[in-house]
Amino acid sequence: MDMKHILLILPLSLFLFGSCSAQENQDKTDGIQWMGFEEAVRRCDQQPRKLFIDVYTDWCGWCKRMDAGTFRDSAVVAYMNANYYAVKLDAETRDTLRFRENVFVFKPEYKTNELALSLLNGKLGYPSFVIMSEDYTILRHLSGYQTREELMPVLQELSAYKRN
Repeated sequence: MDMKHILLILPLSLFLFGSCSAQENQDKTDGIQWMGFEEAVRRCDQQPRKLFIDVYTDWCGWCKRMDAGTFRDSAVVAYMNANYYAVKLDAETRDTLRFRENVFVFKPEYKTNELALSLLNGKLGYPSFVIMSEDYTILRHLSGYQTREELMPVLQELSAYKRN
């Protein structure tokens, strides 16, 4: 490759790299602050807040639609970040997960991690959502695609919920 071609390609490369980096930074600051289950539990133990757990799979089209639509809605993003620890839990993760004194592993016969099985009471369907209180009591299960109009009232109702 001669110098003329390098000089043409270099600005394009820098532009593309800069665009990718800007998009990554925008996603990290403008979107829902997703975290893993164990991280959310650590944070909740230190500073109690309800957990919103998105139980998904990589192959689920409706899960991807939630990520591209509802979970990008500015009202959902703002409310979720202000009131919940938002968790992404791949139901099919082969990672070993720990919660309290329990260890959850991948179960080949279900093609699912035991934590997802437990949170969903064995009713596997995606996307599914679990909202837990600060003391890790399950407050609500939601299943299927949720629009902003469907999800926001549930988030608002449960963020205000206090146990007696």
